[in-house]
Amino acid sequence: MNLHAVDTGERILSAYAIYPEKPCAGFGDNCLWIMTEAARSVATILLPNEY
Repeated sequence: MNLHAVDTGERILSAYAIYPEKPCAGFGDNCLWIMTEAARSVATILLPNEY
């Protein structure tokens, strides 16, 4: 979906595990999100429960 977002100029969302030894399914307590806006002018780092 992110490749499509790059091609079409949409928002990019990436999910990373905070503690690499624990799994991260893109949501939950061990997940960190980085959202880059469509204009690529702003990136936001947040926990899923802050969205």
